[in-house]
Amino acid sequence: MSGKRESVVDVQGTVEDGFEPVRDAFADNFARRGERGAAVAVYLHGRKVVDLWGGTKDGDGASSEPWERGTAQVVRSATKGVAAIVPLLLHQRGLLDLDAPVGTYWPEFKAAGKERVLVRHLLSHRAGLPVLDTPLTPAQAIDGVSGAAALAAQAPVWEPGAEHGYHAQTYGWLMGELVLRVTGRTLGSWVAEEIAGPLGLDLWIGLPAEAQSRVGRLTEIEPPAGTGAAGLRVRPKRAVAEASADPSSLTRRAFGAIAPAADENAFAYRSAELPASNGIATARALARCYAALIGPVDGHPRLFAPATLTLARTEESAGLDRTLLVHTRFGLGFMLHGAAAPLLGPGSFGHPGRGGALAFADPESGFAFGYVTNGMQKNVTADPRAQALVRAAAHVAG
Repeated sequence: MSGKRESVVDVQGTVEDGFEPVRDAFADNFARRGERGAAVAVYLHGRKVVDLWGGTKDGDGASSEPWERGTAQVVRSATKGVAAIVPLLLHQRGLLDLDAPVGTYWPEFKAAGKERVLVRHLLSHRAGLPVLDTPLTPAQAIDGVSGAAALAAQAPVWEPGAEHGYHAQTYGWLMGELVLRVTGRTLGSWVAEEIAGPLGLDLWIGLPAEAQSRVGRLTEIEPPAGTGAAGLRVRPKRAVAEASADPSSLTRRAFGAIAPAADENAFAYRSAELPASNGIATARALARCYAALIGPVDGHPRLFAPATLTLARTEESAGLDRTLLVHTRFGLGFMLHGAAAPLLGPGSFGHPGRGGALAFADPESGFAFGYVTNGMQKNVTADPRAQALVRAAAHVAG
């Protein structure tokens, strides 16, 4: 690592020849960017080429236990990308019509002027339902019924389909109820049985009791001075800062749909299914999951047929986001590469998690990427640690 400050941790894991820049960037995150505990993985054409971890399991210093190979972490909104796989595979199997009104599958949803909300509107953040008139308590948020009931009664705040705005929390209850109505299974159980189980992924939406001890504790941390800014980071433009401070704004209300905020380290929270925000995974599982979307992995056939892959990354929403107040791009359920959410390249699709996590695939290069951390910094879509790793991967990709 010539010319760089030495890492403050012993980085564990492996990289294939040529991928040393990713190891260097990962070590540099600990030395210069405030990393406490994290992991990163990269697959290339279905083959794992980077698998690194380091630091402590608990970001809040509750223990000095090291981050190990199997340590998993809450990935916040990176969960949304995993959740989006389910309706797209249901569509691929002929079980879900993306252009049907949501009320076709969920009759109670038709209330309050939502008769014309389409399934694709839910996936592309165009439904006009980023907020709840009455936020849910943490207990209601995880009870499996209150979120869907509140959204069935909620009136949209813009004409469905006319604009887009990030559904930070409500996306999860909308996706969860839609999948339940179509399949009779919860979204988390569908992921476990149809995706995580067959692919051998340490990935859950609804953490089983036997896996609880593997999950590190999240904590909010301040980024070191001078680490730079990217996307919706530490120094947002004035409109974003003002909206975040205004209790009446869509921005504040969207992120505050659960009030007070839930304890993300609690057993009850992790055990529940919140497909917008409480997925738990290793970096390896996220990268392997995305690798399986775009190609075969270890003898497993690709999950997305070519037409489904096209749906995932074809732009459905673009321009000023009513919630985030910056320009965002979405396909069906996935964020697309852009200034607010940089991925590897123009054809990349995936999803970041507020404060750090990131997972995506880039079909053109064959790359699939996963990053998880226990130190949540002040950003929404473009964490400087994740971006350093992406830049290193891009350098390898040429």
